[in-house]
Amino acid sequence: MMIRYASYFMAALLPLLLFRWFAPTSIGEIDFWLLWLLAMVLVSLPVIYAEIALAYRSTEAPVAGMQKLTREADASPLWRSFGWLAALVSIVIAALVISGASDGILSALTALDSAPAIPSFALAAGLMVITVLLSLLAVAPLPIGLGLMVIGLIMGVVGGFPQISFAMTSISLSEWARAVALALVSVGAGTGLYWFGQHLVTKQTVTAVDDSQHDASSVRAAKNTELSNYRATKLVLPIWILQLVVGMIALLSSGVVLPPIGQLLYWVGVLFVASYLLHYSAQQLAHKFGLLLSLLITLVIGLVLVIAIPTTWLVGVLVIISSIAVLLLSIFAGWRMKISHLRKSLNFGNEGFYNLWRITIRLVVPLALILALIGWVMQWLS
Repeated sequence: MMIRYASYFMAALLPLLLFRWFAPTSIGEIDFWLLWLLAMVLVSLPVIYAEIALAYRSTEAPVAGMQKLTREADASPLWRSFGWLAALVSIVIAALVISGASDGILSALTALDSAPAIPSFALAAGLMVITVLLSLLAVAPLPIGLGLMVIGLIMGVVGGFPQISFAMTSISLSEWARAVALALVSVGAGTGLYWFGQHLVTKQTVTAVDDSQHDASSVRAAKNTELSNYRATKLVLPIWILQLVVGMIALLSSGVVLPPIGQLLYWVGVLFVASYLLHYSAQQLAHKFGLLLSLLITLVIGLVLVIAIPTTWLVGVLVIISSIAVLLLSIFAGWRMKISHLRKSLNFGNEGFYNLWRITIRLVVPLALILALIGWVMQWLS
């Protein structure tokens, strides 16, 4: 049952996890939030449709699925790098939030006069090890993490909301870059998480059908019934709308000051959520390296990221890798996949919607990402 709702848990959790890293200093910038909403419609929504369509077509997780899809489309193995990049993006997100958790936990313990005499990076390394161990629990930590984070936020809200002065400011390319980055990371675009979640649900459904119906014709009939009821929109829109709603909540609560106990609960919840990200990445790496070695690789990469790379640099690394991953996904889905395969995988009720999605994933998404990357480069150079 928990597997079926893993995608919805992540849709609710990602904005809470990542808004603080990409939201503007002044959360009252109306033009920024309008750009974020535009990026959610023009970039994130088509990409989630693409992920769900590829998940449905491949019936595999991202790494194995991209191998199957590239063979089917007679495309270069280069496109398979999306699966590996998606796994890396998840590790980077986990490292970013674990680094934030180490700083937050030390701050809370200092306020309680209980701070240990260890540097933040050492605590982050220890938390990374604990989180990798938690990743062995798969989906189970997600509701625990969400519950702890919500309790921590409620404790902060009890103290009152901050005063927000909304105003229009000048629009720039760097502002578009931040809006696109926020739209991508808040929906997990480029991570393959929803692809992976759909794969788990499909695998669970097929296993249940096979276990309960041993007659081959009955199994085929059950699968055909499921096929006729399938609509990508039924999966995508609830996820996307949930992300919009939680994004607005994250906007309003981003300035809330948490009490020390609230901080501890919130950041411990973050560790539980990060464990699922590491579980996902380890499962992808296991396709080639086996589970034990993939866990070790995930741990080593995570330790290097939290120890050797400053948090502000991790944000830049996340922006670059996630943008490249989404660019690969959009070009592959828009230009390399067969039209008939995608039309069947999306199963829109209206041909006009399919044509609109195809134009967006082919042209609008790559252009928006390229402009965003230019904006980030301009911001870094300045």
